[in-house]
Amino acid sequence: SGVLDDGHDDFKPKRKAMPDMGNEDEVLALIDEHVKSHPVLLYMKGTPSAPQCGFSQQVVRVMHSVGVDFSSINVLEHQEIREGIKKYSDWPTIPQLYVDGEFVGGCDIITAEFQSGDLAKLLEEKGLIEAEK
Repeated sequence: SGVLDDGHDDFKPKRKAMPDMGNEDEVLALIDEHVKSHPVLLYMKGTPSAPQCGFSQQVVRVMHSVGVDFSSINVLEHQEIREGIKKYSDWPTIPQLYVDGEFVGGCDIITAEFQSGDLAKLLEEKGLIEAEK
């Protein structure tokens, strides 16, 4: 049966659902789906409990400080996403934070917005954290 016959019968029903990670458009579509389905999403190096770079660690600290639940994607496990996310946001570095489907920024921007109070205000407006009493 040609191209698909690779001996992995158990994968066949799922094949349509799996994006072709070699296809940049499909990678970008996958990223778009992730970004839009998670209220707060952090693309980072490593995981929140074990960040693999100082900038990612800093953003995780900020997220914990503002007290928001967030999802994260470890770009070190997905080279295509690591490259694709830079195209998706038109931002050259990781980490990248998305709130309510919108790119907020990288480490410097997130840190500055945290210090100014703008990050908390944004998360409050979106109903993602309780307003400070």
